[in-house]
Amino acid sequence: MIRSMTGFGQAEGTVGTSRVLVEVRTVNHRFFSPSIKLPGAYGRWETEVREAMRLKVSRGHVTLTARSERLATQAIAIDDERFAAVVAQLRELHDRHGLSGGVDLATVLRMPDVMSAPREDEDTGTVADLIAIVERALDHLGRARAEEGARLATVLRERLDMVDGALQRIALRAPERLLAQRDRLRAAVRELTDGLAVDEMRLAQEIAILADRMDVSEELDRFRSHVAAFHSVLADAGGEPVGKRLGFLLQEMLREANTTGSKAADAAILLDVVGVKEELERIREQVENLE
Repeated sequence: MIRSMTGFGQAEGTVGTSRVLVEVRTVNHRFFSPSIKLPGAYGRWETEVREAMRLKVSRGHVTLTARSERLATQAIAIDDERFAAVVAQLRELHDRHGLSGGVDLATVLRMPDVMSAPREDEDTGTVADLIAIVERALDHLGRARAEEGARLATVLRERLDMVDGALQRIALRAPERLLAQRDRLRAAVRELTDGLAVDEMRLAQEIAILADRMDVSEELDRFRSHVAAFHSVLADAGGEPVGKRLGFLLQEMLREANTTGSKAADAAILLDVVGVKEELERIREQVENLE
């Protein structure tokens, strides 16, 4: 399966008394490069989260962000005994010192230990709860990357078909070009010798040397083998990352295209070689987005 390095996935679930939303985004990168942003209460589980990401994503810059929200706010507790003791103490002070006014509710509630609020870290759940959400988000990311990878594979096949068409034209043109170069060489020799006798054997040897120097059949055969290997990888990736392998095949194709161009000595072939190199560059841009 071909996977893109660009994708997005999210999942949510419960961790302790909080609702947690996990979002994962990826972009292309030569290696596995994680970036993790967790709420403070879950910071101690960053190592486990990174390992879960590494098992699901082989290449790419991966940004994981988790946000938490408490499911429900626990009611504020009032200590009745403490409340009564504070009221009694305040009234005693009021009477003893002859203070004006009375003891009101707001004053009592502001006294220490009368009210108790729930602690923010009261129940943070377990690492397994968080990892389960992270893995679901990564699964959604994987499906998105696979869908994008399938679209990229279709584009790559279309580009390769264009390259193959150019190779066929070059293969057809190459013998015609050799015949034209042979006739051109014979005409040039006749003109230069100005009617003098010519050693036909020597001329035949020079023509053979020229033909060997201009022969691109080996380059085209190797080029076709690289194209076939490229198609094979696209057809059966076996679940393994293929971006680096395809990149290597593209380098080999470009090498053969350059050699073919240097041997061309023909405008039509050179035009096709330039077109092939343009298509290879477009393919390279897409391959850089594959895992």
